[in-house]
Amino acid sequence: MKIETFDLLEFENANSHEKKIYAKKIDVHLQKIGFLIIVNHGISKICLNNISLVLDIFFNQNENFKKKFQAPYNGYPYGYFVSESETLAKSIGNNTPPDLKESFNGGPIRVPSKNISKEAFDFCYLPTIWPEIENFKKYWEIYYNEMENLAKRLMSVFAISLNLKANYFNKYINNPISALRALNYPKITKKVLPNQQRAGEHTDYGSLTILHSLNSIDGLQVKYENNWIDVPDIENSFIINIGDLMARWTNDRWSSTLHRVVPKNYSGSRKTLAFFHQPDWDAKINCISSCIDKGIKYSEVKSGPYLMNKFNSTTNKNF
Repeated sequence: MKIETFDLLEFENANSHEKKIYAKKIDVHLQKIGFLIIVNHGISKICLNNISLVLDIFFNQNENFKKKFQAPYNGYPYGYFVSESETLAKSIGNNTPPDLKESFNGGPIRVPSKNISKEAFDFCYLPTIWPEIENFKKYWEIYYNEMENLAKRLMSVFAISLNLKANYFNKYINNPISALRALNYPKITKKVLPNQQRAGEHTDYGSLTILHSLNSIDGLQVKYENNWIDVPDIENSFIINIGDLMARWTNDRWSSTLHRVVPKNYSGSRKTLAFFHQPDWDAKINCISSCIDKGIKYSEVKSGPYLMNKFNSTTNKNF
C-alpha cells in the first residue's frame, strides 16, 4: 500500500472538469486508507523555519524550565505536558504503558464573542500558558493561522471529492475549536516496556489532522490490512489524515485510520507539529447525503463534547 502524494496548487488551479477528475482520485485513495501527503501547499519556508526554531529552543530546555509552563491541573488543555502523561491507546480501549513523548499544546487563538457555554470555554478557550521564549507566541500564532486556512482549503477539496458543493463544510467551521500540538519524542535512554510506544495506536478525533515533521527521524506508521506500514517523510510536505468525525460524516466511506509512532530510532529526538482541525463546538455531525448507502452507521454527535470525552479518556490522572 502506498500513501499517495497530491499537489494542492495543481488542484486549486485546475478547471472544474479537471478538479472533478483529481477529486475522484482523492476519494478513491481515501476509501483505501485515511492518509495522504500534500505538496505545493503554499506555506512559506520562513513560517516553517520560524516555528521550528522556537520549538527547538523550548524542547532543548531542562525539565524545570519547561514545567514552569505546565498545565496547572488535570484536564487543563493547554501548556506543557511532560513525557508519559498520556496514553493514546486508551482512546480505543487498549491499556498500554504511557507514551514516550512530551508536548506543548495550544488552542484556538480567537474566542467567539458570544454564545459560549462554560463547558466549551473550560475545554477549548482557556488561555495557553506561553513559554518565556522570544517570539514563541508570535511564531506559534502565525503557524496556527496558516494551518487554519490550509484546513479550510482541504475541507473544500474533500467536499468536491464527496460530490458536494465546495463550500459545504463552511457552516460547520465558522468557529472551529482546532488545537495545535508540538510533539517531541525524546532520545530514548531507558528500557522500553512491552507494548510501549512513542505514541500508542489510535485514531484522531476530529475532521482532519495536518502533520508536519520538523526533522527526519522516522517512526510514524499506519495500519493497513493488519500490517503496519511506514509513512514516508517527503521534504516540504504535510501529512494529512482523516479523523473520527470525518469518518462519521462519510459513513466510513473514508477511514479514520489507526496509526502510531514507534521507537525505531532510539538515539534521535523526533519533533513534529500536529494541527487537529475540529468543527465548531456545537456542530452536529451526521452522515452526509452522498454517503448514505445501505443505512447510516452512526448516530448524531456534537463536535465539542465528542472531542472532550475522547481527550479525557487518554489523560493519565497522576500527572
